[in-house]
Amino acid sequence: MGVQHAVACSSGTDALLLALMACEVGPGDGVLTTPFTFIATAEVISLLGAVPVFVDIDRETFNISPDQVEKAISAVRHGDYSIHPVPRGYQHPIRIKGIIPVDLFGLPADYDRINSIAQEYGLFVIEDAAQSFGAEYKGKKTCSLTSIGCTSFFPAKPLGGYGDGGMCFTDREDLAKKMSSLRLHGQGDDRYDNVRVGINGRLDTVQAAILLAKFEIFPEEVELRQQVAESYTRLLSSRTNELSTPLVPSGRKSVWAQYSVMAQNEGHRSTLLANLKKSGIPFAIYYPKPLHLQQAFSSLGYSEGDFPVSESVSRRIFSLPMHPYLDRADQERIIDCLIGVEDGR
Repeated sequence: MGVQHAVACSSGTDALLLALMACEVGPGDGVLTTPFTFIATAEVISLLGAVPVFVDIDRETFNISPDQVEKAISAVRHGDYSIHPVPRGYQHPIRIKGIIPVDLFGLPADYDRINSIAQEYGLFVIEDAAQSFGAEYKGKKTCSLTSIGCTSFFPAKPLGGYGDGGMCFTDREDLAKKMSSLRLHGQGDDRYDNVRVGINGRLDTVQAAILLAKFEIFPEEVELRQQVAESYTRLLSSRTNELSTPLVPSGRKSVWAQYSVMAQNEGHRSTLLANLKKSGIPFAIYYPKPLHLQQAFSSLGYSEGDFPVSESVSRRIFSLPMHPYLDRADQERIIDCLIGVEDGR
C-alpha cells in the first residue's frame, strides 16, 4: 500500500477502534463522519465515549462532502445549529478532534480537501477504507492517504477472508507500535507486561493464511472488477436514461466493492427490485436508513431532514451483483430485466 507499517487485527471495526484509541479519542471529543455508511464507522466513536458528528455526503460520489465538513466544524465551534446540524443536549462543549471519511463502495473520498481542512484545524484523519482496499487516489493506494488507514477483510470485501479480519496502515512508527500494543491487551515488552488498557484484537491465524493465498491473485481481480464496472456502465448508459450510474472523478480509481445505481425515486426502485427478485437476481440496498435516523444514535438529537442528500440517496440507491468473474452474458440478463420493467414488457 506504500506505507511503512501494517498492523493486522480481528476485523475492520477493530481496525477503526484501534486507530481511534491510538489517537487518544475519549469523552468530550467529537469525530466528524458520514451518516451514509455501515454503523461500525460511527459505533467505534461512541464506544470510546466520544460523539459522532455527522456530515452529509456529496450527491455524486456518495462520499463525505468537504464543504459540509467545514460547515460542521464552524457549527460546533460556535454552537450554531443554523450553520449545520450538530449533536444537541450535551452539558459540555464538544471538542472536534478528527475526521473519518469513508471510501464508500470502493471509491476514495476527496482527500486533498479533507486533509487540507484537517491541517487547518489541527485534526487527525482516519481513512475508513473497509470497502476500498486496492483503490487509488491520484496515484496513491488507499490506506496510505491519511495518518492511519483502516480496512476490512470481511468475506464480502474486495479482498475477503472466510471470516472477519482487518488491518491498520500508517507511516508513523509511534502509531504502529501503539496499535500493536492495543490489539494485544496493551502489551508492553512481554505478554504479562501491560502498559495500557487494550483489546483482544488479533487477526486469526487461519484467516491470515487464507488472505495471503488470495492476495496472490488480488491485483488481477482488481483489474477484472474495473472491466465488469465499465461493462455495466456502457450497457446501462446505452439502454436507459432512467438510472444514474456511478461517477468516478478524475484521478481516482474505484475498486468497485459494490456497483450501485440510482433509481428516479423510491417507487421506481421498488418496481425494479421486485422484478429482480422475481427473476432470481440478487441485489442489495446500501444503506436503507442513514445513521442519524437510527435508534442507536437517537441521543444525538438529529432528525429527518438534517442530511437531505443522505436521506434522498438512501431511498433511491441499490446495488447490482458485482464480483471479478461476472461475465457479460449475466450482466446483459440483469440489465434486460431492468429495461423490461422500464419498457413495460
